[in-house]
Amino acid sequence: MPHQRHEADLRRLMAGFPTGVSVVTATTRDGTPWGMTCTSLCSVALSPPTLLVCLRRDSPTLGAVLDSRTLSVNLLHQHARSTAELFASGAADRFERVPWAAAPDGGPHLVEASHTIADCTVTDEQSVGDHAVVMAHVTLVTTLRSPLPLLYGMRRYGSWAEDTENGFLSYDFIS
Repeated sequence: MPHQRHEADLRRLMAGFPTGVSVVTATTRDGTPWGMTCTSLCSVALSPPTLLVCLRRDSPTLGAVLDSRTLSVNLLHQHARSTAELFASGAADRFERVPWAAAPDGGPHLVEASHTIADCTVTDEQSVGDHAVVMAHVTLVTTLRSPLPLLYGMRRYGSWAEDTENGFLSYDFIS
């Protein structure tokens, strides 16, 4: 393949970097649940256990996170593509369309779509362009099922596929 040069195109760059898919959730003080699909998630430190999520500056989810100072990171399992798409759509009724449970120290838990959920307390927030970088101390991790994650890359969803003959996992795109 010949070398191609492009103006700084972050979408093109990140399309070639598959990542896990999560839904970050929070509840406002009046009890309203909010959530958005998020692939901008990474671990920062093991001690204290800290995650970093990047949320769109004008999103109601970020407003709920900053209002409550808590959030939950719902790591989606390989069959939760419809939930990822729903929470990326901005649909106002998203919490009426998926099973969820309230968490005492975090945001709503997406109990059928997640394999693992981290409840967190916000420790810091910084504006960067049109997003906010939120640092969060992980206070509780709940495992719901085997961690077979939903993945996103090359502008498509995918999942791990086990190659039992050779004993390794490979990445399969979902059409």
